[in-house]
Amino acid sequence: MQQVFRCSRGHGNMKGGVLEVLLVNAEGIRHTNLLGTPTYYVIVQCGNQVHRSKVSSVKDDKVWWNEKFSFEYPVSDWKKLTHIKFRIMDLEFLTDGGFVGQTIFHLGGIITEGSDRGLIEVQPAPFNVVLEDDTYKGQIQIGFKFTVDEEVHMESREFAAQEDAPRQSICRSIFNLWKMSWFRFLFYCNQINPKNKLK
Repeated sequence: MQQVFRCSRGHGNMKGGVLEVLLVNAEGIRHTNLLGTPTYYVIVQCGNQVHRSKVSSVKDDKVWWNEKFSFEYPVSDWKKLTHIKFRIMDLEFLTDGGFVGQTIFHLGGIITEGSDRGLIEVQPAPFNVVLEDDTYKGQIQIGFKFTVDEEVHMESREFAAQEDAPRQSICRSIFNLWKMSWFRFLFYCNQINPKNKLK
C-alpha cells in the first residue's frame, strides 16, 4: 500500500485551468548505482500528460532541479485527473534509468479551492518518497499553483449576465397576449360587419 497525499472538499462547481508544478529538490533518497556519483531525473505525470525533468547529481545529500511544469486541466477531464505522480529515476550507465521511488499527490483540494478562488498557490513542501516495497526513503520537495482558465471565466460571466437580466412576469406576458388578441378580434369583427360603422 503506497502513501498518497489527499486534500479534498468535494467537487462543487469545477472550472478548467492550468496546474503549475514546481519541482524543487529531493534529499535522502536511495542510491541504486554501485559506482560513481548518482544522477537523477523525475518523471511527472498527470493523466496522459507527462513531463521529464533535467538530470541532476547529488550535492550535499540533495538533488536540485528547480523546474516548473504546466499541465492543462480541462473541466471535462477533472474526474480523470485526480492525482499527480512523481517518479524519481536514477540515470544508470547504458540504461534509461532505474526506479528510485515515487510520490503520489491527490489534487482534489487544490483544484476545488482554486476553482472557488480563481487562483491558489501551495508553497513547496517535503513529501515522503515511497519505495517499491512501500517503505519510505527520503523526501521530495514540490509546490503547486492552480489558475482558473480566463476563457472559462468569461463564458461563465456572460452566461450569468444573461441569466440575471430582468425578465417580464408571466402574468404580464399573458395579459399582453390577451389584450393583443382581443384588439385583433374586434378589428376583425368590424371588418366583416361594415353595417356597424353606419349605425
